[in-house]
Amino acid sequence: MISAQHRPTVVTVNLEHIGHNLQQVMQTLPEKTQAWAVVKANAYGHGAVEVANYLQKDVAGFCLSNIDEAIELREAGITAPLLVLGVIPIECVSLALKYQIAVTVASLEWLEAVLAMGIEVAGLSVHLKVDTGMGRIGFRDSQMVEKAIEKMSANQMTFEGIFTHFATADEKDDEQFEAQLMCFKNMLSKLSQQPKMVHASNSATAIWHQETVFDAVRLGDVLYGLNPSGQTLEMPLHIKPALTLSSSLVHVKEVAAGSTIGYGATYQTSEQEWIGTIPIGYADGLTRKMQGFKVLVDGQFCEIVGRVSMDQVTIRLPRKYPLGTAVTLIGANGEQQITVQDWANYRETINYEIVCLLSDRIARRYLKSE
Repeated sequence: MISAQHRPTVVTVNLEHIGHNLQQVMQTLPEKTQAWAVVKANAYGHGAVEVANYLQKDVAGFCLSNIDEAIELREAGITAPLLVLGVIPIECVSLALKYQIAVTVASLEWLEAVLAMGIEVAGLSVHLKVDTGMGRIGFRDSQMVEKAIEKMSANQMTFEGIFTHFATADEKDDEQFEAQLMCFKNMLSKLSQQPKMVHASNSATAIWHQETVFDAVRLGDVLYGLNPSGQTLEMPLHIKPALTLSSSLVHVKEVAAGSTIGYGATYQTSEQEWIGTIPIGYADGLTRKMQGFKVLVDGQFCEIVGRVSMDQVTIRLPRKYPLGTAVTLIGANGEQQITVQDWANYRETINYEIVCLLSDRIARRYLKSE
């Protein structure tokens, strides 16, 4: 998808805030703890290549969702270790070797399928995934883990790490978390061979369960200045939101009472009103559910009226404003502010989803000191 560089709708990412957030987390953890930055899904909408370039000297490596995301970083010149957290197609193992990308082995069946292909696997870096209760991917039986280790050793694969993922680290009730932690420790105790890296901590675990950190933390949401729990748990660190979203008025008109606005004529003016149009819509991640939400113009909250279109949205203005007047959708404007969490609350979802849905069609701009 082409980035609309000549449209006033822009995501601005403050890379220094991301660096600050990394420091905030790591200064509370044991000195030996490695930081791995999670830059999957285009760094949660912030720009994977740009974020990785900025953080490369400050982290041990980067975590991705799939091999294409990892290859993108390699081809952009990122030389740091890369780990794909998801299961890659078996036919892509050669690509992992070529680009020096560590892969996740989540089942004996997958490993055997790779070996059955007869392709070169010597030197392939592998992290074994253990399913302790998340229920997505991973080994659930220690005997299967041992068989996998034996097969990897016999084929000169590098057993680099073993990890799990907690389902409820961002919730107040830690019963499920403790059960998963115990399961993982039990699995580790049965290993005949220990890898150099054991990791289980995502952002939430690194923040609220610091005593359970092993060798490394995988930091995603918190890096971008977002609270992984939404509003469930209070953030004990001083983190800074890294992303703002802004646009400007491209059309302003005065309409009479009784005028209808947008598809389906779902909004009708009750009096004479000023209506402004902004070039952003559901193709950009401003979903149709955002009708009724408010944006900021001249430090004032202005309601989105009428249905959100694919490319445009209309707002009710308090008065006439000139074309090009700034509109803030996420960030500060005057003395008021709109946060990613405000969007999430309105859409009854999580802040992760909000930033990940911000389309690549929106141009990204980056702030950092020279």
